[in-house]
Amino acid sequence: MLGEAFALLECIKKAAVDAVKNEKPVEVTVGRVVSTAPLRIQVSQKLILEGDQLILTDAVQDFTVDMTVEHQTEDETAHTHAVQDTYTGGGTTSPTNHRHAYTGRKRFTVHLGLAMGERVVLQRLQGGQRYIVLNRIRSEV
Repeated sequence: MLGEAFALLECIKKAAVDAVKNEKPVEVTVGRVVSTAPLRIQVSQKLILEGDQLILTDAVQDFTVDMTVEHQTEDETAHTHAVQDTYTGGGTTSPTNHRHAYTGRKRFTVHLGLAMGERVVLQRLQGGQRYIVLNRIRSEV
């Protein structure tokens, strides 16, 4: 009788574990970029993710951002400026050390796209069909 109760308990435990695995809860895993155009990430020998399976964060793709800046260029001597000379009708200045103001709202591109061979951290979404590419791994784990 005790053996049957133990066997039943083990059966219930296995069923519970299998049920959780079948629901494929959120899981964190590591992959390697095997192609960048199109983006393909290998998670295991049999599993390569691509296209709609991948959700990219800003940490792993190029993106643009607007920023407000207020500074000046470094000392510049490599160019001249056009001038309006009333006597000759035109001309250019001689090169001199000077700076230019660089201010206002500017759009910048941040280059964080993935490269071949990079390792990445992925989070599998519940259901197991889609993965969020969270970030790259810069050192070996």
